[in-house]
Amino acid sequence: MKRPFALLLLAALSLASAQAQAQAPQWPAITQQNKPWTRWWWQGSAVNKADLTHLLTQYQQAGLGGMEITTIYGVKGAESQFIDFLSPKWMDMLTHTLTEAGRLGLGIDVAQASGWPFGGPWVTPADASKYVTYTTYLVKGGESLKEPVSFMQKPIINAIGRKVDLKQLSDPIATNKNLQSLALDQVRYEKPLPLQALIAYSEKGQTVDLTSKVGADGKLSWTAPAGTWTLYALFQGGHGKQVERAGPGGEGDVIDHFSKTATDNYLAYFDKAFKGYNVKPIRAFFNDSYEVDDAQGEANWTPQMFAEFQKRRGYDLRQHLPALFGKAADDENKRVLTDYRETISELLLENYTKTWGAWAKTHDALIRNQAHGSPANILDLYAATDIPETEGEDLTRIKFASSAAHVTGKPLTAAETATWENDHFLSSLSDVKKALDRMLLGGVNHTFYHGTAYSPQAAKWPGWQFYAAVEFNPQNPFWTDFGKLNQYAARCQSFMQAGQPSSDVLLYLPTADAYTRPGKVLLQHFDGIEHGFKGMPIAATSEMLLAKGYGYDFISDKQVQQVKATGKTLTTSGGAVYQTLLVPEAHLMPLPTLEQLLKLAQSGATIVLHNQAPDDVPGLGNLATRRAAFKKLMAQVKFAATKQAGVQQATMGKGRLLLGSDVSQLLAQAGVKRESLVDNSLQFTRRRHAKGHYYFLANWGEKPMKGWVPLQTATKSVALYNPMTEQTGMASVRTSAQGTPEVYLQLAPGETCILDTNEGAIAGPAYTYLNPVAAPQPLAGPWELAFVSGGPELPAKLQTRELASWTKLAGEAGKKFSGTATYTTTFAMPQGTGEGWLLDLGRVGQSARVQVNGQPVATLIGPVYQVFLLKSRLRPTNTLTVTVSNLMANRIADMDRKKEEWKIFYNTNMNAKLKENRGADGLFSAEKWEPQDSGLMGPVTLTPASLGAPVQ
Repeated sequence: MKRPFALLLLAALSLASAQAQAQAPQWPAITQQNKPWTRWWWQGSAVNKADLTHLLTQYQQAGLGGMEITTIYGVKGAESQFIDFLSPKWMDMLTHTLTEAGRLGLGIDVAQASGWPFGGPWVTPADASKYVTYTTYLVKGGESLKEPVSFMQKPIINAIGRKVDLKQLSDPIATNKNLQSLALDQVRYEKPLPLQALIAYSEKGQTVDLTSKVGADGKLSWTAPAGTWTLYALFQGGHGKQVERAGPGGEGDVIDHFSKTATDNYLAYFDKAFKGYNVKPIRAFFNDSYEVDDAQGEANWTPQMFAEFQKRRGYDLRQHLPALFGKAADDENKRVLTDYRETISELLLENYTKTWGAWAKTHDALIRNQAHGSPANILDLYAATDIPETEGEDLTRIKFASSAAHVTGKPLTAAETATWENDHFLSSLSDVKKALDRMLLGGVNHTFYHGTAYSPQAAKWPGWQFYAAVEFNPQNPFWTDFGKLNQYAARCQSFMQAGQPSSDVLLYLPTADAYTRPGKVLLQHFDGIEHGFKGMPIAATSEMLLAKGYGYDFISDKQVQQVKATGKTLTTSGGAVYQTLLVPEAHLMPLPTLEQLLKLAQSGATIVLHNQAPDDVPGLGNLATRRAAFKKLMAQVKFAATKQAGVQQATMGKGRLLLGSDVSQLLAQAGVKRESLVDNSLQFTRRRHAKGHYYFLANWGEKPMKGWVPLQTATKSVALYNPMTEQTGMASVRTSAQGTPEVYLQLAPGETCILDTNEGAIAGPAYTYLNPVAAPQPLAGPWELAFVSGGPELPAKLQTRELASWTKLAGEAGKKFSGTATYTTTFAMPQGTGEGWLLDLGRVGQSARVQVNGQPVATLIGPVYQVFLLKSRLRPTNTLTVTVSNLMANRIADMDRKKEEWKIFYNTNMNAKLKENRGADGLFSAEKWEPQDSGLMGPVTLTPASLGAPVQ
């Protein structure tokens, strides 16, 4: 295979000697794990071996590293091909896939449910998710309760896209035969609920357990003693949450995530299905985000709650039911609520996450888990996961998963990427690149696109689709250039999967302060800062650290216990090293956490307290003893003023505590240096290796970055890598007047680079910078425009002098065309000095492959469409061919205007992200869209440029 010539600046390496080329920086060898993976939707599991092999081959050729198989709802008209989840035929398709993937060098993960969360028809009512409800009764002394102690559950029936009559369903839900077409989201039957406890509370604080005195008919056999008594009756209900987007054979109740028995029983069904099949090639089992409580009410109970609470919190929850429901004194309410939430968090961690992880090991597999959205400390859930996975667009949210990986030594952080970048069919490869860059900046190094729908070769265009908005499928025109994006991702991840994390600050997560805040429901569901910590000081602190260029990772109370002081630095259980730990205005702190922080300070560490020291312990159990110990510890901390105004210091053994209101000032006192490169609109993430650091840098500003960039790590030499153009070389490095190492960078808006810094001096061929020497020269044309693939039909070939969207140039056929076209022109060797010319394509809709004189030059996916052409490669007369692929949007819009049916899916049949894209039926519709600009729109220019050292 011939290497493309004249990639941006790359050809300039020919100016170096052969000996120097041998010493040039080398890209790491690309592995299956470095490449991006994708979520692979098996719709209705209507798969066959021939199409599986065909598609796997296409995925491999496009540069994907692997797939995660997730079985979901089916396609209308394909019912005869449906395969029940985990049936022998389904297992046969799975093992075929594993064999073929192994042959092609692809990895396979498997979602451990058909849809999400964990659940299915084999989940019995006893193992299904639960909720607690209560009612109260007032009884005066000498009287008995006349009414029965009972609670009739209100019925609920919610289905996706239709109304269902609950009376037509049998109980339990798994006994119904048409669950695929029903697309149920939540079901509760009208029925009396079992009593969990009946506790009487007197005005004087007395409690009496009356549970055993309630007969089968609900009649209470008890006469109230003197005084007025309030009776709290607790009842357990079935939450009714159904598996979302389930495929055939996977519909049913969601499990009780707080019950080890429920988790064990659920997983045992997989053992039974796997028996006799070789599933060893499965790398990891996957769980999508918690998402149990995106229904009416919340799953907040488990049958063993009272026993678990007593064991973990040291007191009987039944003695404090009014406080649990916010009916006691305010302080008691908060403390009991905190203990309840902490118990739920521990049950989810131990009875679900750790139990699942241990089961996976029996199959020599890992677990990949999206913990966000859980009613728990998600840092601990992520830490119990082999490959933590995140999603979203907020960097602080993304950092929860990567923080847990960094702190506990997990080599990979995964991310569901580009789920809803735009509405359907509107996301370009450039959009996806920015989403991927965002994940890398958040510490993610193992991308999963969301996603790729299995679509058989016989399916009519646009094939089988999924309701999330980016279609990473061969029927998408951008597939022609998808491999370039995947190569870019692999290049970036080859560095970001190497070395060790390199952040300076451990940011304490004040979960106790979050747990103590009351809400409309009993539980809190944590999903980054915005969901769970919104309005708390840590929200502003975490955003400020990002904006100011401080590298940090979140850390939980449990993880703090595993930190060791190594001189003045802190080392976590995973071996990551930090300069300090920052506590962002925590009011409540568990006693073991305070003890550990003071121990770390005694051993030499610096602990930073923002605004205040913690002032109390959370929870109610053994409160007096814990509070006394807490106050005794804090009495040892004697803060005094320092030379730095606004900063107080308490010396503790070999270390110290710092207290103040300015976080930047405090961190400076702790010896933490920020990466001031963020002041130039650059974003960064950083990893440490034996001789220096790897930096991933992104220019998210609106202007090109061209100049010297400071680095806050010891650096004498820098190997510079451009993961899009593949250019490498030793960057220009200097030392500033302040003694800070600086590296010279040229980054267009949206462009990224990787720095490999070294504390020693490394020789090698220099990175060749581009220095324009004259004004841009327009490439006038004329252009021959030929449509080569796509549909619904190929517009006629045409010639044009003026570049514009082909939706204007090619008439009605061009307006509805989605596919690929070539633009060809000839040009004379341009005038100018220097080693060559920078070819700028101007506006492109949406990706382009450039050829000069029949030779491939570059694939350009944006947001900037430029490539350098070396003069020695040009002729007196040259042929330029630009092959452009647009998006699916224009053809889909034409189909929607013609009412051609392509939305053929059960369950969620193509939701719209934006309300303006909803049709009369409430589903996504593109019929009102104007044609999206497509093709080469220019202006196309050539700019004379020289190559070499940066021009000051």
